[in-house]
Amino acid sequence: MIVRIDTRLITDWASFHEVFALLFGFPDYYGRNRNAWIDCMTYLNDPVVKDTAVSAKPGEVVVLHLEHIIDFKKRCPEVYDAIVECSAFVNYRQIQCGKEPVLALSFFENAELVEQLEGKKF
Repeated sequence: MIVRIDTRLITDWASFHEVFALLFGFPDYYGRNRNAWIDCMTYLNDPVVKDTAVSAKPGEVVVLHLEHIIDFKKRCPEVYDAIVECSAFVNYRQIQCGKEPVLALSFFENAELVEQLEGKKF
């Protein structure tokens, strides 16, 4: 399952939590902090705990497709780093419980930049 996240909507911590709460359907009691985000995302593939509207079957991965990533990383480096680190921690928790990782990250920039980079050798 792919969840597309327009990072232009994220400008600070409050908007980060608002965007994820809306896209994932976090419960009303969502604490709007890193630990609460990790907790909700950890249970994406739990058949008993239903804290999100988005769910994954056991063994399935939810891809966070982060759009406009270059601008986002420049504008909100702390939030960008937190998404990477917290996603890794969610997967670490899964592995510690004998489950498969549940999150993957996909980074995407606008089509114009992609066109400019195509054919260039790195």
